[in-house]
Formats: sequence, structure tokens, C-alpha cells
Amino acid sequence: MENSRKALDLKNQLDNLRPIDKEQEERIMQKFRLDWNYHSNHLEGNSLTYGETKALILFGVTAQGKPLQDHFEITGHNEAINWVIDVVKGDYPLNENFIRELHTLLLKESYEVDAITPDGKPTKKRINVGRYKTSPNHVKTKTGEIFYFATPEETPSKMTDLINWYREKSEQKDVNPIFLAAEFHYKFIRIHPFDDGNGRTARILMNFILMKFDYPPVIIKTEDKANYFAVLQLADAGNIEAFIEYVSQNLVRSLEIMIAGAKGESIEEEDDLDKEIALLEQKINKTNYKEYIKKQDIIGDLFDAIIMKLILRFQSRISKFSKLYSETNFLISLDNNEFDSIEKFNEFYKDYKFNHLDNILELSFLFVKLKKEEIAINFLSEIQIRFKESYYFIDIGNQNEFKFSYSDNLKEFDINNIVDKEVKRHKEFIEQKIAEKENK
Repeated sequence: MENSRKALDLKNQLDNLRPIDKEQEERIMQKFRLDWNYHSNHLEGNSLTYGETKALILFGVTAQGKPLQDHFEITGHNEAINWVIDVVKGDYPLNENFIRELHTLLLKESYEVDAITPDGKPTKKRINVGRYKTSPNHVKTKTGEIFYFATPEETPSKMTDLINWYREKSEQKDVNPIFLAAEFHYKFIRIHPFDDGNGRTARILMNFILMKFDYPPVIIKTEDKANYFAVLQLADAGNIEAFIEYVSQNLVRSLEIMIAGAKGESIEEEDDLDKEIALLEQKINKTNYKEYIKKQDIIGDLFDAIIMKLILRFQSRISKFSKLYSETNFLISLDNNEFDSIEKFNEFYKDYKFNHLDNILELSFLFVKLKKEEIAINFLSEIQIRFKESYYFIDIGNQNEFKFSYSDNLKEFDINNIVDKEVKRHKEFIEQKIAEKENK
């Protein structure tokens, strides 16, 4: 295997250059992390461009017109990578708990996706984070054949076997880390233990193994997607060597980048300029884009299509916590006009004139005194919407901010995600208070 041998030689060269200057190593790892986040998610259909991914990770800037779920995928993936980069420095074992924790960081929260029943009818499927699959996730190939992964019943034992196999192989004196990481990736994919996120999880686990042995991460580029899937299919047909060699080929590129960085040379790749050109092209196009100017009819359309749905969803979901408290107060305020019911607000906003900047809509649910507690424990659940000249902002519990153009079309899935973030914050607050009391 030519690329495998080349990777081993380059690893020796890299070891001779260690220790690498701390600032230089952080710069190298930032490049790997940005590329890793973009390509691994884009392989799975994420719509954010490289520039949008970079802006989101480095500056927290969301991309207008792109689904919120795509932003959540990037930020979750980045959190998972950062966690792996941190724990790889210690003696953190690769076991099933590690994998489930990684999957939870990656996908963040459980959600529903469209699915098809065995008899061909549309349905909804619940994706549970950090838990093994509860229904089959076999796929249909281009030829119409069914490719079978492990069944839900087989998955726990197969995952135990995989961890045992890894532990035995990794402890051998003559272990080849490249072979070990690539084969672990493949074996994990053949099980497909989760309802979603298996590909991203497999690539992170592969890189965790490589980094445990002081290799840089492998980046499978989105433009090479066809070759990546082709060698996985060859492995399915019994040719695992083709997949190992493919991983080695990509590892060679990462090693060459890290060696160049360690020497203080440029770590830019040939296609990095293409990414920057594309980013500049986006900026040029935006300067020619006719911005939506905030007018009464635009705001009205926005309320009918999106804002009212958000208000209804917020009131419906958040009110479920009421049974845990002695008193609750629901309030909608728009520029100092306050309403204690959706019906009253609905009548008011239709005739309201948005004729100045900085209109603010606030949804708040105040929960007073958690029941069965000796002291008053209150919680304020809120979402704030700020309307500007060409954009509007949604702030969730003073923790997350999203920016949207008036032309953006938020889907019901996006609205649910916004509200569910506030639901999660409230749940975590109550759980914290319970834990504090139990520890006293």
C-alpha cells in the first residue's frame, strides 16, 4: 500500500519537527477544524458554504436564507470536534459511553424527520440523540436492492464487539494506527448504530483514533464524495484494503499540511483560493442585491407567515411547565403595548404601523415559585424579536441570536427548533435546582 507507507514516512518527519510552536499548531488545527466541519457536514447534504461555515464558527454569524437546522448541524459538529481535540490529550477511553456522548454533542437535541413506512406511506421518524436506533435504517441502492445494516436488536452486541475488537487491536505493540482507524470507521458504518449522524460520527471517531497516535485528522473532501462512497462499497464487497488506502491518501495530505506548518511555511491548499474567491463573489453579489426595506405590508406578511406561528408554538410548549409552579404570567409586548393573551395581541397588531426603526416584540412567560420548595424559585422564559431596516433578529432566552432577512422563509421545523431551545433551557434550570437540593 503505497499511500500507507508514505503516511508512515511523513509521520516520522513530523515527529522530528516536534514540539511545534504553540501558536503555529493552533493555526494548523484551526484550518483542519474549519475544513473538517465544512466537508463532513456538506457530505451529508448541509447547505452552508465554506465561507458561511467559517463565519458561523469564528464569528457566530448566521447565513441568511439557509435552514436553521443546517446551522445547528455545524455548531454541534464543531462542539463535538472541540471536545474530541480536548479529551484526546488525556487518557479518555474509546468505549460505548464515549460514542454516545459524542453523538449527543454532535446532534445536540432529538428531532423528527420525514420518513417512509415499509408499505410506502409518508410518516415521521424520531431521531434520538445518544441512543442506539430503535428501527431499521437499511438503505436502497441504485439498483433497487436493499443494503442491510445491523438491526436494532443486533446493534448493542455488535457495538460491544466493535469496542472489544478496538481495545485488543490498539493494545498490540505492532499496531498500525492508520489501519486501525480506517477499519474502525468501516466497521462502525456497517453497524450504523444511530438513526442519524452515523457518517459524521464515524469520521470523528476515525480521527480520534488517529490523533491518539499523534496523527493529524483526515479530511474527506465533499468534491471527492463519489470516490469516498466507492471505496466504502469496495469494502462492502470484501476489499477493505481499498478503503484503507483511500484514508491513507487523505492522511498524506493532512501530514504534508502539518509538516509545512511546523516548518513555518504556508498551509494553504490549492483549493483554498477557490474558497476565498467564492466568498468574495458572494459579497459582490450582495452589494447588487436590492434589500427589502421594512414596510407595513412586509411586516404584515411576516407576522402572518412566521411570527404568529412562533407565538402560538411558544405559548403552547412553554405553558406545559405551568403545573410545576404556583403562579404563571404570560405576556406579549410590542413597543410598550402589553397583552396578556394571543387573542388581544392578534387584534392589535393588524392595525399597528411599523413606521420607525427598532420595533421590538417580546414573548415572556414568568413562572413564580416552583412547587414544593421552601423558597421562591422563579424562571423567566422569553423570546425577543427585533425588527430593523432590512433584517430582523430573534433572541432566545438571551443566549442565542439569529439574524434573518425579511425574504427568508422559516419553515415549521425552524420555528420548532427556536422554541425547543428555550424549552431545553427551562428543563435544565429545573434539573439544576433539583440537583442542588439533593446535594444539600
